[in-house]
Amino acid sequence: MTAPDAPACVEATILRLLAEREAQASICPSEVARALGDDEAAWRALMPAVRDAAARLVQARRIEVTQRQRTVRIEDAKGPVRLRRGERFDAP
Repeated sequence: MTAPDAPACVEATILRLLAEREAQASICPSEVARALGDDEAAWRALMPAVRDAAARLVQARRIEVTQRQRTVRIEDAKGPVRLRRGERFDAP
């Protein structure tokens, strides 16, 4: 069994959740963590792994990170962000 914080598992969960929504829809990184963690302590502990996975997917142009409707670098973002499909998005 793959650990929920394994990079491939987190990336696949981001892509799966985006694929389940309308093409223009976005998701909150905490939705990804909650899909992987059983309780509040578990999903909160997964948030750094979700942000790291999002950064890798942005580099591959599979997703974009937005804040207040503007594309941002997740590494520079302070506060809540959203994840949406990128130019090279493909479902897992």
